[in-house]
Amino acid sequence: MGSRDTGGAGPLRPPDSMPAALGEESRRLTREQLFTMVATASINFSSMICYSILGPFFPAEAEKKGASNTIVGLIFGCFALVNFSTSLILGNYLTQIGAKFMFVAGMFVSGCVTILFGILDKVPNGPMFIGFCFLVRAMDAVGFAAAMTASFSILAKAFPNNIATVMGSLEIFTGLGLVLGPPLGGFLYQSFGYEVPFITLGCVVLVLVPVNMCMLPKYDSTPSKESFWKLILLPKVLLLCLTIFSLSACLGFLDPTMSLFILKKFKLPAGYVGLVFLGLALSYSLSSPLLGLLSDKLPHLRKWLMVSGSLITALCFFMLGPAPVLHIESQLWMFVLVLVLIGFSLGMSAIPVFPEILQCAYENGFEEGLSLLGLVSGLFSAMWSLGAFMGPTLGGFLNEKLGFEWASAIQGGWALLSGLAIGIFYIAEATRRSSSSSLQNPPVDNEERTHLLASET
Repeated sequence: MGSRDTGGAGPLRPPDSMPAALGEESRRLTREQLFTMVATASINFSSMICYSILGPFFPAEAEKKGASNTIVGLIFGCFALVNFSTSLILGNYLTQIGAKFMFVAGMFVSGCVTILFGILDKVPNGPMFIGFCFLVRAMDAVGFAAAMTASFSILAKAFPNNIATVMGSLEIFTGLGLVLGPPLGGFLYQSFGYEVPFITLGCVVLVLVPVNMCMLPKYDSTPSKESFWKLILLPKVLLLCLTIFSLSACLGFLDPTMSLFILKKFKLPAGYVGLVFLGLALSYSLSSPLLGLLSDKLPHLRKWLMVSGSLITALCFFMLGPAPVLHIESQLWMFVLVLVLIGFSLGMSAIPVFPEILQCAYENGFEEGLSLLGLVSGLFSAMWSLGAFMGPTLGGFLNEKLGFEWASAIQGGWALLSGLAIGIFYIAEATRRSSSSSLQNPPVDNEERTHLLASET
């Protein structure tokens, strides 16, 4: 900062001194950034593995306790609804609560609730069991929302210049949690019974709480007067929210429908169904770091990554069945290939969204700081949760009425709508900027050029 006040060269000094200052700052923060990445990786992995562990055995256990298929679906769906509302509230009050406290408290709640889920089989059958399932699942959603909202904000604060790269790299741990959760939960359930999977994972999460309390740096900030309404009513942010929602809805659609389709269509043993899911999870996890790096190094490509990613996702869902109008017989190799493409296209659209919302907020006068990061993090988590609720709910209904082939094609309409909407917006924005720049810089005629040259001489 001192170099800005020195005399002499004046305006030429800051550009020369800026890289050195940034280099010193990055070296000073290297340890904090490393600890931040480790802490965020731990919450990504542990939360996703706790979230996905229910799939292999909980529905069957719930049916034994008197819960219908509809009730089981609502128990899964209430997680997303509570997450939606909680993310908006916690994002708005992030600076008052404190990002580090919210992160650690969210992990603590998530660990305790996971253990509580392991003793639900001791609850009497019927309405009492169902009620406790909803209560514990809602508490889990609150803890998950707190930890994830805080982690997004802390990451953006620690890595302001390459947030997409870091978020993309950490999605590897999200994918690992989603991939390892079902087989690990199934193994522990078959070997030791209902309680052990939840108690084991819950204790692991609780052990990580004091570790993260020591590792995670504390970021101080002052509350801002900015509101969610001012942010979400920006036209560009609205369209980016539609992108988040559509991607989450498409992904969530696959949870209750794809395994049934694979078992029925390809006659695979139940143990091999999880391997088919690997195609999507691995392609998303492995491509996310590269897409994040590309998004940070070439920011002007973010918009076209999102547009092309959404359109490719729509096309892939049309081909997933495939749609009956194509008259193509579904084959296992083609199904897995389409899933791999879906994982890649989801990364193309999802990774650039967070930095794009931040950039839009800065362009519209929002103050840079942890308060804004909390708003954006809460908004991102809320829109993703809303899609995670709508996707399985609407997808399950369409699957029951029309079959998987038509249901997946219709579900891809969300991605098609968001891709076309954001593409049209970006084209209109580019046209408007080019026309305004041409009006601000009119061509200089020969007579004016002569006067300018005469005045300079």
